[in-house]
Amino acid sequence: MKISSITVPSPSGLWTTVRSVGAFKVAYSFAALWALVKISRALRWRLKTTQLRGPPRTSLIYGVSHDLASSQDSGAMYERWATEYGVAYTIPGVLGQTIIVLCDPKAIAHFYARETWTYVQTPLSLALLEASVGRGLLWSQGETHKRQRKALTPAFSNAAIRKLTSVFYDSAYKAKGAWDTIIESSKDGDAVIEVQNWCVVFLVFLDTIGIAGFSHDFGSLHGERASVTEVFDTFGNNQQASAVNHVFIMIASAFPIITKIPTRRANLFKKLSVTMGEISDDLLTRSRREKDVNVGEGNEEKSIIGLLIKSEGQDAELHMSEEEVVAQMKVLLLAGYETTSVSLTWTLIELSRHPDVQTRLREELLAFGSDPTYDQLKANLPYLDAVVHEILRLHPPVGEFTRLAAADDVIPLSEPVRTESGEMTDSISIAKGTTIRISSAAINRSAAIWGPDAKEFKPDRWLTEDGIGGKAKEVQGHRHLLTFVDGPRTCLGKDFAIAEFKTVLSVLVKNFVFEMRDGPDTPVEVARGILPRPRVVGEDGIGVPLRVRRYE
Repeated sequence: MKISSITVPSPSGLWTTVRSVGAFKVAYSFAALWALVKISRALRWRLKTTQLRGPPRTSLIYGVSHDLASSQDSGAMYERWATEYGVAYTIPGVLGQTIIVLCDPKAIAHFYARETWTYVQTPLSLALLEASVGRGLLWSQGETHKRQRKALTPAFSNAAIRKLTSVFYDSAYKAKGAWDTIIESSKDGDAVIEVQNWCVVFLVFLDTIGIAGFSHDFGSLHGERASVTEVFDTFGNNQQASAVNHVFIMIASAFPIITKIPTRRANLFKKLSVTMGEISDDLLTRSRREKDVNVGEGNEEKSIIGLLIKSEGQDAELHMSEEEVVAQMKVLLLAGYETTSVSLTWTLIELSRHPDVQTRLREELLAFGSDPTYDQLKANLPYLDAVVHEILRLHPPVGEFTRLAAADDVIPLSEPVRTESGEMTDSISIAKGTTIRISSAAINRSAAIWGPDAKEFKPDRWLTEDGIGGKAKEVQGHRHLLTFVDGPRTCLGKDFAIAEFKTVLSVLVKNFVFEMRDGPDTPVEVARGILPRPRVVGEDGIGVPLRVRRYE
């Protein structure tokens, strides 16, 4: 007879089993608690938020987020949904998230008036901004944002920008000289220039922000390669990696913690942050020494770097920590370099597509004569102003903004919308935790707001009283555009950017003629960089080859 034996676990084995069961119970409890919190929040959101209609999800995981991310014109998608569902509607996001989209000027004005208090950055935005530019003006919210913005405001006054106009011209004429050299070396009197891959469009603005903001010449237009430009250039060169990163970011909108995973793009942003930090530290150290030497001069400080150093003082009214000061410099380097260069590239493309507009602009500039002053750029060149603002309308560098409701709110609408239940309402209730999105591209190019020619490049609309319709006049942004957003977070460097943009454009158009290399009908698409950038279809990276010749 065979007697079976019973194995008695050792005390240590028994403790391991108990611990594993205990760990399982703890994990199960946390999962149950997480689910309970999620369900309670969902129920509260359902009860306190107006249930709007919207497009169905096209993906169980991504909702419609992947469709928007892969679209060449997400603004047109938002506009189409507004036509179908009304000026406020919902779209399904990643992993069951719901996003409310506002396409109504009255609702948008209400939203922006309360931004940074009632409507705040999403956890994903905060994580990405902190990783790339630190806790500066873009990252901060509430009182912290108000304090940082107030400290920097004098650097962007009309008086301060007026003094910098000569710096803008210096960089523009360096670009002209560089292009003259290229054209002289060609046999045909013209040259095909990659205006986006080659240094002029990018680096004229990098040099300008370096000299104007920080008294530092990056030397980009002299052929010197600053470390920061090498990092900037890396973005957008690998479109396949950028597409993979887009999927990663979509998942991160539901789980922001995964932004800590060292992906290729995350490492690029980290390298960019470190590089800009090193430049900032070096500039600050040098400027502090100069301040100590000139301590007795007593002039009111209005330069960007001077105001930042002033704010470091413990007795400063608007004190900023060293971390905040460095973060502001990173923000200004990135914003001053990236956004305006995108706009200039689009301008050269549109002028190449519309030679009649290019000729008319050149005639206005040549008739004016000498290089216009800052005040003349603002008031005496209406067609230049029209071209610049039509570019800002059609091609905003940042196409959409997403925020989180930090408190319950009620948003008024200028026209009623139909809810999910079929009722009509002229306001929508928003529960704390609701995600809100505004597409500046959709609003800037909306046929319902700007009229049937809204998608056309038509600078003349800015020259007549009736060129901008009644609905467009309800948009409460700069010149009825959302390109610079609105409210407490409206772009602080708006006037700086426009003056810089006009200065460089005026010099280039007076001296050169631009054409698309393969003709005016050459297709252009949007490629992914730090910001979306134009690219001629079929070109590598962010290539925009234009045929450039001197104007004789």
